[in-house]
Amino acid sequence: MIWLETLIILGCLMIGARKSGMTMGFAGGVGLVLLVFVCGLRPAKPPVDVLLIITAVSGMAATLQCAGGLDFLVSIAEKILRSNPNRITIMAPIVTFFFTVFTGTSYVAIAVFPVISEVAMEAKVRVERPMSIAMVACQHGISASPISASTAAVVGVLALQGVTLGQIMMVAIPSILIGCILGAISVYKRGVELEQDPEFQRRVKSGEITYNTEKKNYVPTKEAKISVAIFTIAVGLIVIFGSFKELVPSWVVDGKTVSVSIANTIEMIAFAAGFIMAVVCKVKPGKIARSEVFSAGMTGVTVIFGVAWMTNTFFLAHKAEFIELMGGTIQMYPWLFGIVLFVMSAMLMSQGTTSSSLMPVGASLGLPVSSLVAVAPAVNGIFIVPATGTAISGLLFDRTGTTHIGKYILNHSYQRPGFVTCISSVAVGFLIAQFVF
Repeated sequence: MIWLETLIILGCLMIGARKSGMTMGFAGGVGLVLLVFVCGLRPAKPPVDVLLIITAVSGMAATLQCAGGLDFLVSIAEKILRSNPNRITIMAPIVTFFFTVFTGTSYVAIAVFPVISEVAMEAKVRVERPMSIAMVACQHGISASPISASTAAVVGVLALQGVTLGQIMMVAIPSILIGCILGAISVYKRGVELEQDPEFQRRVKSGEITYNTEKKNYVPTKEAKISVAIFTIAVGLIVIFGSFKELVPSWVVDGKTVSVSIANTIEMIAFAAGFIMAVVCKVKPGKIARSEVFSAGMTGVTVIFGVAWMTNTFFLAHKAEFIELMGGTIQMYPWLFGIVLFVMSAMLMSQGTTSSSLMPVGASLGLPVSSLVAVAPAVNGIFIVPATGTAISGLLFDRTGTTHIGKYILNHSYQRPGFVTCISSVAVGFLIAQFVF
């Protein structure tokens, strides 16, 4: 029966991945129906905390966008990149990484891609170099963001073992940042120089490429600055309360001390920050619901709801078998679980869904918390197939044509920096985790 159940899951994942978007979540629902009503499995508990965190944070980030805060952040990023044009290959991934860390979604980094392309062209730097690693870095920033869905899933599992958000960030941020820098070094001299590239020369001769000499004089509004300040305070409070348990309210219930969970803390602060921004910055509620950030967040909710619920049901039913089959090997070689996360993320095309589905499995297999935190960046294998919004945007915004997808689809510009960044992040994570835990 287990083989039939496995085929059902794989079939739903493959069909859902081809359709992408919310359809993947619906496909997970179909798989869940088959597992429960046909195969007789008891449904697992839906990943409610993760879903609620995504909803709250998406609303907060969408309000920031509607208040003009994202445009303000993009203008800051542009100033940083233009101040070091000859170092664009190193600076671009650092900027997109922290952009994602701060906002909790890689979607917002897309707004920086046109700037990266223009700055690189002006500096005569092959655009493929900064663009490829910038795209990879923004995806990896998800695993280092205190308010992302992927981090929420990790926190939800490890909080039961006494791990704080601060401890996770102490490992994730430096390890992934180092991984991004190493990824940038791996492409620093990749390919021929821009002016020697035949595709670039062709586009220049045909008139497809012209240098944009006009510089936009962006002036941030008062509301934009205020919204960024409120958002920053909210993120700071989440990190503080998630790092120091003694600061959160607690009560004695039936003789046991019960405190507010980190999941509930994130949700409450995000809602409060969204409300304050909406009122102070005079943002129309209808505009928030129609924003790109909120739409992307709700798509993520649907996908995680369906897929994670389906996979959790399967693993719950066969928990004992998996522990008996793989427990000893994975405990001996924890990095093998990182490979599982990597492969699954490449299939699911979502860090949050992968973390929600497999992190509980890793904990059930008896992996130490240090190893689970170290391998968390392995969920960023979504660069393998260049079908995500960020990957496609990187291709489109490179007007020179140097960022490309090869004849065989999988041989594309993101592969080298993607593998280097992911492997380096996990390796450095194992090293740092030994000092944190």
